[in-house]
Amino acid sequence: MTQPIYAIGDIHGQIEMLENALALIEADGGKDAQIVFLGDYVDRGTHSKDVIERLSQNKAAGKPWRFLKGNHDRMFEWFMEPVPRHDPYLLVGYHWLHERLGGTTTLASYGVQADPSRRLFNVHADALKAVPHHHLRFLQDCETSFFHGPLFFAHAGVRPGVALRDQTEDDLVWIRNEFSNDTSDHGALVVHGHTPVDAPLHAGNHVNLDTGAGYGKPLTTAVFEGTTVHVLTAKGRQHLTP
Repeated sequence: MTQPIYAIGDIHGQIEMLENALALIEADGGKDAQIVFLGDYVDRGTHSKDVIERLSQNKAAGKPWRFLKGNHDRMFEWFMEPVPRHDPYLLVGYHWLHERLGGTTTLASYGVQADPSRRLFNVHADALKAVPHHHLRFLQDCETSFFHGPLFFAHAGVRPGVALRDQTEDDLVWIRNEFSNDTSDHGALVVHGHTPVDAPLHAGNHVNLDTGAGYGKPLTTAVFEGTTVHVLTAKGRQHLTP
């Protein structure tokens, strides 16, 4: 019998939704269920610090959990370098502390004010003092992708026409339309988040589990047995088909 693996979509600082998702998984698969988190743990929701702490504690405890790096996680990680690094995949005029991206909300969860009246130098200095080292280590150690049988997990997706083992980090955390609109066989069923959809989407060659938790919409949790997919709900499993 195929060993199930569970996946949780983009959390975006929603600690209550995360706890509910973990409860659904435990009820379905027990305390030692294998889980992959699809990235974007921070920004927009108000409890990014609590989300990172919850996940990092369980990682340290040896839970069979895998953690993918999302573009928002990478922006946070890069901001926390000795000299903040800007992500070139952002639109012109955007930066991690832009109001549409949610970095200010993440820093607020650590007690750091990042309003426009403050100098970036001072915000960065406060953040270096406030963010625990093990939170930074957690972000740094997140994977960009991994295989699990017939499944390939990545935060954003893959570049069509490029072998899965040759995908770049930039594409794995940032790609969107080129991947979402492609119908070709990627060599595995790609499981991802990153691009919000109204409901969990099985497109035949990929499964999108980002249902907008960062905007207050539901956080999706799914279980995979081979390429068979079910969404976990309070009423039990619901089969997700192409």
